[in-house]
Amino acid sequence: MKSQVNPSFRDDTCTEDWERALISGNGRQGALCYGSPAALRFTLAHEDLFQPVTEPLPAPPTAAALPRLRELLDTGRFGDAARAVCDLAVQDHPGYAGTRWIDPLIGAATITFTPDRPGDGWSRGTDFTTGVVRQEWSGVVADAFVSRAADVLAVRVTGAGGTVRIAPVDGTPESPVAFTVDHRDDDLVLTGRFTGDLWDGAPDGWTVAVRVRRTPGSVLIVARVTPGLRPPAEALAALPEGGFGELLEEHAEIHRDLFGRVRLDLGGHPAQRLFDAGRYAIISSTGARPPTLQGVWSGTWSPPWRSGWTIDGNLQAALLAVHSTGVPELMPPLFDLLDTLRDDFRENARRLYGLPGLYAPAHLGTHGRQNHFGPVWCLTFWTAGAAWLARLYLEHWQHTGDREFLATRALPFLREVAEFHLGFAEIVDGRARFSPSYSPENDPGHGRHQASVDATLDVQAVSGLLRGLLAITETLGVRDPDEGRWRGLLAALPPYRVNDAGELAEWIDPRFPDNHEHRHCSHLFPFFYGGDPAFEEDPALRAAAVRAVRSRLRWWLSEASDEMGYGLALLGVAAAHLGLGEEAYAALERISEAYWRPNLVPTHNRDHMFNVDLAGGLPALVVAMLLRSRDAGPDGVAHIGLLPALPSAWPSGSVRGLVARGPVTVDLTWSPAGLEAVLTSPADRTVELTHPSGSLVVRLSAGAPATVHLP
Repeated sequence: MKSQVNPSFRDDTCTEDWERALISGNGRQGALCYGSPAALRFTLAHEDLFQPVTEPLPAPPTAAALPRLRELLDTGRFGDAARAVCDLAVQDHPGYAGTRWIDPLIGAATITFTPDRPGDGWSRGTDFTTGVVRQEWSGVVADAFVSRAADVLAVRVTGAGGTVRIAPVDGTPESPVAFTVDHRDDDLVLTGRFTGDLWDGAPDGWTVAVRVRRTPGSVLIVARVTPGLRPPAEALAALPEGGFGELLEEHAEIHRDLFGRVRLDLGGHPAQRLFDAGRYAIISSTGARPPTLQGVWSGTWSPPWRSGWTIDGNLQAALLAVHSTGVPELMPPLFDLLDTLRDDFRENARRLYGLPGLYAPAHLGTHGRQNHFGPVWCLTFWTAGAAWLARLYLEHWQHTGDREFLATRALPFLREVAEFHLGFAEIVDGRARFSPSYSPENDPGHGRHQASVDATLDVQAVSGLLRGLLAITETLGVRDPDEGRWRGLLAALPPYRVNDAGELAEWIDPRFPDNHEHRHCSHLFPFFYGGDPAFEEDPALRAAAVRAVRSRLRWWLSEASDEMGYGLALLGVAAAHLGLGEEAYAALERISEAYWRPNLVPTHNRDHMFNVDLAGGLPALVVAMLLRSRDAGPDGVAHIGLLPALPSAWPSGSVRGLVARGPVTVDLTWSPAGLEAVLTSPADRTVELTHPSGSLVVRLSAGAPATVHLP
């Protein structure tokens, strides 16, 4: 049976701007599809194609200066503490005299098809179920997709002939690149060679092979990007021989399975299409590595923030719906990436703080060294990165029940992260202090300095890490020699602070006033995931979290905000977790109106900067409004809330295939007449179920769906 192309949306945009292109990808390679009847363009990128621009350096040696840094922070000399790190770094290596960035994810090449039949009636669209992009006009149809099975871009143009050429992406590289293009009849091979002053271990370049085959009624283009230099004949010979239909059949079966795990019906509400568009982008940009800031797409030499992996919220937002929408196989690429960077994380911990364990910097790319910081953006003071990443290991376990993963991957990573914090946290009068500290990118009270002490996120992330370790060892039935130390630090963590406005404070240290006019909301970290027992046990603390959400949302909904849409998505997820349906919906509406272009790819700021963080954040927000779950403990009991933040705008709807922590798969159908839920667990399990009308206990048998009808 032939795969059909049924675009999930259409528009009539002709564009020469790669940021407004339609997207297709298999995670390893991405294609930006754009142009007009005058010329079709396909800009290719590869998940491993980072140009070597900035040599990685060892993290600055600040461990010996830690007592002095803490003294400066204790006496309120926050800027001096940040500048002291910069001074020490320059003394160690002159390369720290300026800001050091990770290497950029670059475009590999642009293939241009110039048809011999231009015309009018232009239309374009993307089929989310197959990953096929269709562009058409005046009887000419161009279909394109990036195959998951064959790892190639396949383009078929019917109704016209034309010429095919290949060239580097537009613009000027940050460092020199030498190009050659080999012509073998219709076939083409572009080779890009990195030149200049390269360091040991830097990549040498890349190869793009393009095969062109013609029939009386069509043109077939098959292309592949390969990191590294390959002889043209070898690169061409490695391309598959199959036709477009055969390639599509093999690919569509894999892609359709991933995309079809969840089906959402909101009666045609716009959020339904954006939910699908976001899931499509994340699925299409997850390969052997997780999505970068731009997924697996790039049409430039200098993407914003170099388009690596930013772990103070961006990457976490991009991956936030992976588990709850039933595609857990998209998460191990993150763990694989972290494995390759583990030695750098260990060296960071040793050089920055003189400690064992793991320290993960905010920006990751071809290396994991802490190289990016400055006198204002004092990122060496952010110690919560690895603890936040540890939460994603716990999420994978909670949503899959994979005990082998728990024992062989999660437990070793979490143990090393805890080892760092056991040494870093100071215990003063029985209370743990985190100094230095940093609440991602926020400056307390509109101050000039981001350096701080006792950011709430530090306490939350470490608390979740330690509780997770204790749950893992109990679940596996193992004893750990550090268990007593974990419990000791957990008991010493300070209570959360409520500020004078009755809000959950972003810093536990009262010297730091809250600044709600900001894109991050890191002190709401527990509500992005399974919550925190402290808020379940203390209604006043929960009420303070609600006030904090509402205060920050007021800024986001004002005209003063124009940044980082994924931050609004995280704020909306927190609102939904706290049962604030209308607030969560207000966040969703602002995101939908301001941060998506007609190509249904989100932007970082309002209509500015191609960026996929929201592609994960928006689906996560929709899921959070429909389903909430807390972590299942060693007893296996699942705690699930149905429709915890259902807005009045969605009186009826259905969703199939959501996954709650436990794991439990949940199908929901609701209307003003009532709610039906179908729950399925891979193991015998008790579920404590809450819903808008009350609560009940459901007992599940392994693999047997249980249907619950509720008023």
